[in-house]
Amino acid sequence: MTVQELPGAAAYRPTPPPAWKPITDPAPLLPDPEPYRVLGTDAVADVDPELLLRLHAELVRGRRYNAQATALTKQGRLAVYPSSTGQEACEIAAALVLEERDWLFPSYRDTLAAVARGLDPVEALTLLRGDRHTGYDPREHRIAPLCTPLATQLPHAVGLAHAARLKGDDVVALAMVGDGGTSEGDFHEALNFAAVWKAPVVFFVQNNGFAISVPLAKQTAAPSLAHKAVGYGMPGRLVDGNDAAAVHQVLSEAVARARRGEGPTLVEAVTYRMEAHTNADDATRYRVDSEVEAWKAHDPLRLLERELTGRGLLDDEGIARAKEAAERMAAALRDRMNADPELAPMDLFTHVYAEQTGQLREQAAALRAELDAEQDHDEHGAEAGR
Repeated sequence: MTVQELPGAAAYRPTPPPAWKPITDPAPLLPDPEPYRVLGTDAVADVDPELLLRLHAELVRGRRYNAQATALTKQGRLAVYPSSTGQEACEIAAALVLEERDWLFPSYRDTLAAVARGLDPVEALTLLRGDRHTGYDPREHRIAPLCTPLATQLPHAVGLAHAARLKGDDVVALAMVGDGGTSEGDFHEALNFAAVWKAPVVFFVQNNGFAISVPLAKQTAAPSLAHKAVGYGMPGRLVDGNDAAAVHQVLSEAVARARRGEGPTLVEAVTYRMEAHTNADDATRYRVDSEVEAWKAHDPLRLLERELTGRGLLDDEGIARAKEAAERMAAALRDRMNADPELAPMDLFTHVYAEQTGQLREQAAALRAELDAEQDHDEHGAEAGR
């Protein structure tokens, strides 16, 4: 006899447990159909003019920083440099929306965001130079190490933010990632945990059109990357990534929401990588020059200058001052990067394990003996030459 054949079975209608039901109404989580814009719209009247001028000064400096770092790569002073030219509005806004107590989790292309947050420009390039670990103290600056593996910084951001909330610290983590990083498993894991825990995290995707040579259409069939947010139970926001004021506003709202304890937000900024993926990449193999030229008309620096000059907030003298300040920064960066670093070979063994293994101790002793022998040889040679 089955359950249905038992007396009274017709009235028995088991209902799924509450956990089966959708937790969140999906409609409020969906992004707008078009990227949000401020510049050139009525919304710009509500933006603080001082903020617009600061964004402009940082964009000018950022553009020059990218150009100087690219030149240093060609001169052999950097092993590699992934330029963020064309994406400076995203980089600057990400840095400026955070409080000092907050944390930034950058990817390898986000050196400019780290510099805009206050990191020494040379320290931001040290990892790409290849002569030291990271180049800066993450705890001191509240900037996680520049992350080269795609999207692995996202779970780290969630863990830090969740731990801070458990401790009662008023901290928000902003994690930056490219469109290519959204195809990684770490992206899924980070967003899922963050939403379930309501961790104070902002996931900031810079959709610059290509994951190296792979266009977005080859990565996802979603209407936008921001639409992915609804699958995790968090709001998705779509913003014009070349509109500095719009990016700053959307990220500010997401950070404020996280700080209020309302959970994470996924923000997708639609932008464009004007230069090659790195100096090792030939972008002409997968995109045409006419596409790049079309995006130059939507250059973030040009858009902001047009708004500021049109409103009488910026004149030629102000533009000149911003460029002069950027040139001074570039000159200092160039001079310091042209000085050969003083390397300590024994540092190879300093930060591998908290307590060195026997094998490492043997290797360290062998290197020390070799260095001592080389020093003795140099000293005896100097004495013989006197």
